[in-house]
Amino acid sequence: MSNAPVNNGRRRFLTVATSVVGGAGVVGAAVPFIASWNPSAKAKAAGAPVEVNISKIAIGQLIRAEYRGKPIYIVRRSKEILDSLNVVESQLSDPASAEPQQPDYATNQHRSISPEYLVAEGVCTHLGCAPTYRKGDFSEQVEGVDYGFFCPCHGSKFDMAGRVFSGVPAPLNLVVPEHSFPAKGTLLIGIGQGDA
Repeated sequence: MSNAPVNNGRRRFLTVATSVVGGAGVVGAAVPFIASWNPSAKAKAAGAPVEVNISKIAIGQLIRAEYRGKPIYIVRRSKEILDSLNVVESQLSDPASAEPQQPDYATNQHRSISPEYLVAEGVCTHLGCAPTYRKGDFSEQVEGVDYGFFCPCHGSKFDMAGRVFSGVPAPLNLVVPEHSFPAKGTLLIGIGQGDA
């Protein structure tokens, strides 16, 4: 034991300084830990509705969007394209869209709320490949059809409503996601008609 006098001021300073540094360390470790409980920005975006400006899409043009990590094909269809949907019905596996690959409000010949726009996942229902949009040169693939989707992986074919042709590997029509048109020139993917 030392006979030196005890410096209480220095002892208090060291105790306070050590407590402050330790408290800062606990806060520094707790903030990222607590923040990790929140969903990531990617996870939030994956489930959030996607708004697409469709006001400048030309007739016959395809644009792509992404919803829940999947490509969404949006095509503005002409009157001639819509009229061609009747012509190919005898060549389709599910022309009436009896399989639930679309919301109830899109169980119609054009498989959309608005006949002018096709909104479908760009994922083949066979093995998940991305079908290519065939604009005007599809007649080489299916006789009498000028527009549609062709999956180069295994040869599956879909018409301009995303309905699958008979005799191809894909068993189902392309999936139509929930969608709505909340304003002129705006498409909302992920919120259906009447849900907004």
